[in-house]
Amino acid sequence: MLVSVKWLREMVPFEVGVQELADRLTMLGLEMEEFIRPFEEIEDVVVGHVLTCEKHPEADKLSVCTVDVGEGDPLNIVCGAPNVAAGQKVPVAKVGTTLPGGLKLKKAKIRGVASQGMICAEDELGLGDDHEGIMVLSEDAAIGDRLVDALNMDDLVMDIGITPNRADCLSILGVAREVAMAYGLPITLPPLDIAAVEDASLEPASKVMDIEIADPDLCPAYRGRVIQGVSVAKSPAWMRYRLIAHGMRPISNMVDITNYILMETGQPLHAFDLSLLKGGKIRVAPAEEGMKFTTLDDQERTLTADDLLIWDGERPVALAGVMGGQNTEVNDATNSVFLESAVFKPINVRRTAHRLIIPSEASYRFERGVDQPGSRIAMDRAATLMAQLGGGRVAPGSTEAEPAPWTNRVINFRAQRARKLLGIDELGDDFCHTTLVNMGCETTELSPGVWQVTAPSHRLDLEREVDLVEEVGRVFGMDRIPTVSPHLAKSLESPAMADTEFGFISKLKGWGRGVGLNEAINYSFVGQRDLDRLGMPEEDRVPVANPLTEEQDVLRTVLAPGLLYSMKVNLAQGQERLRLFELARIFHSDASSETGAREAGRLGILLHGPREREGWPHSREAADYLDIKGLVEHLLESLGLPEASFAMAPAEHEAQSYLSPCVLVTLDGEELGTIGRVQPEVADDYHARTAVWLAELDADMLRARYTAAIPVWEELPKFPSVKRDITLTVPAGIAAGRVLDAFRGQSSKIMTGVILQDLFEPTSEEGHGARNLTFRLTFRHADKTLKDKDVDKEMERMAQAVMKELPVSR
Repeated sequence: MLVSVKWLREMVPFEVGVQELADRLTMLGLEMEEFIRPFEEIEDVVVGHVLTCEKHPEADKLSVCTVDVGEGDPLNIVCGAPNVAAGQKVPVAKVGTTLPGGLKLKKAKIRGVASQGMICAEDELGLGDDHEGIMVLSEDAAIGDRLVDALNMDDLVMDIGITPNRADCLSILGVAREVAMAYGLPITLPPLDIAAVEDASLEPASKVMDIEIADPDLCPAYRGRVIQGVSVAKSPAWMRYRLIAHGMRPISNMVDITNYILMETGQPLHAFDLSLLKGGKIRVAPAEEGMKFTTLDDQERTLTADDLLIWDGERPVALAGVMGGQNTEVNDATNSVFLESAVFKPINVRRTAHRLIIPSEASYRFERGVDQPGSRIAMDRAATLMAQLGGGRVAPGSTEAEPAPWTNRVINFRAQRARKLLGIDELGDDFCHTTLVNMGCETTELSPGVWQVTAPSHRLDLEREVDLVEEVGRVFGMDRIPTVSPHLAKSLESPAMADTEFGFISKLKGWGRGVGLNEAINYSFVGQRDLDRLGMPEEDRVPVANPLTEEQDVLRTVLAPGLLYSMKVNLAQGQERLRLFELARIFHSDASSETGAREAGRLGILLHGPREREGWPHSREAADYLDIKGLVEHLLESLGLPEASFAMAPAEHEAQSYLSPCVLVTLDGEELGTIGRVQPEVADDYHARTAVWLAELDADMLRARYTAAIPVWEELPKFPSVKRDITLTVPAGIAAGRVLDAFRGQSSKIMTGVILQDLFEPTSEEGHGARNLTFRLTFRHADKTLKDKDVDKEMERMAQAVMKELPVSR
């Protein structure tokens, strides 16, 4: 928020220096970001007096002038402006001055005549677009004075950072209220006498225009005034320069007045050409799905049913709270104006402005909320200026509809409660009460130290007692609140925490750190090219309507792009051994969802580089499939979940497009995720130096299984186990996991476990791709010590059953 020190001083008579004021506002929560000198580039331009003006001897369109700038001998200046004349007071840029645009004036000869400076036009000074002639100043301008002083320009502007909850401070008046409260000063508001400019001979505004609001929730209030007989022209210099100082481009008096009042009061206004409004009616209603509308910037917009429009009797004329329409724009031929002042639902304005990418000063304020009762004051103030500066006549009264009248918020405030919450015993009752009154609140004492407080309409952030406590605290000074360690009534490790989503996320993150992984946190946004590189389907993507950058224009459908980018950044910093994990959400397009997207939790793991840390006695052997598989198995075991099955993913699985091999991880036949090696051409795009192994698991499924699991306690075994090995010849097409599942599927009262113990793969010439796999079976009886004959018999039975089920042999 840009705030002119001069404009601010017109409302509040503060006498402290600007740096002290900036420090005080910062401590009140209005952070001072920088001081700006908006006319710094023309601060060396001075007022000159043209003593003589004669024709250039060598050029008909040039004049040779002698100009007094208050520094001894007059300057000899060659000027090409047709309106320069002797006796004028003009802005002069002397030799050595650098003008806006970077032009540095030097001594020069123009057609043989020495020129010692420049008599400037408005556009050369950055004060407008006029280049038809030089600026001519008023007669009372003092020779030699700086131009910025002669024109009373706002030469120092504060750039203040306003937090989203303080919409009331998005105006000069709002900041003035804060200064007045901080120093106990009065506020001087601009004079307002709307009755003095109303013309009783005109038809009342309510007869000229009727207002209709379709949905009070979207538009609680809409009001307007009619101004007849206006002359659209250039705004007076003081208004133009003030708008320029606040980063706004002057357009015409009618438009500039609405912008001036917006900066002054924070209420956005809009001026329609009354003659272009049809049907004598204004209707506030949503757009029709897919309809087209051309805004003031000459851009055709495609609207949705969520966009709110201002309609006249026949057609839309403005995007509510965002931008007016081209079809009712005030122009040079306008002689009557309908002035709009309204209140719109913030979230609705925000959605429209962000979706259509139309940032504006008006939408910025509507998105945060405006003062509903104050909208009438702003409208009357603007109408008064239109009469004074545009020669208009204001029709009696206003036309308005307010289906949701403003209701003041009434809050009970207890000084003792404020002292307890803030931890400030010296916070007196009188200080609390004075602060509330200086904020603009109305108070009624209920008992000593307790007041019923009516919050002012411009403070939309005051809803509860704690909000008032915060106000008292910031005025007292947050820096003065002593540091005290809080008393903890209970342990942070609540037993119930584990059953929550946060508790499960914490458990997964704790596991990741425990096995030596580093957590990666990436944006949910990735680029279309990232997903194209991985071969992800386009129809499943959720595009970002207003992306931060071109590389972040879609929501991620897998975690792989973010993890691979994190790998790339770390490799660029010399970190070769990478063990990363990320716990985040992915997004898929879903038309049935209210948001158009379906979210899912995912756990991603990435391994790159050596298996072990650098240095003796560790080897430099790179991580491989067994490392990533082992981490997945360890995770499931730590969660108390059953063993997973690992098998090659089918050819149609989407992960096959960037993982090779791509292994499907299943729990009881349900897909949990995939693990595999990133295809070399994809890994190369991210500057990988060794094989990159990725795992991506369904975190939602993990949580559901973990929550549903019931711990079962078993008595420790009393009798020893017996182990037997069996070697089977397994064809190449049969995975070891299938053989393990076959053993586990056999009903046995004494077998307690089976693992793959060893494997031998002969050359293709020797065994035609068949492998010899050795499985170790463990047997134990709960009530007795097993005998060899019992184990051998059971072992043989199970072996025969497996060989019958699968094409394997001994």
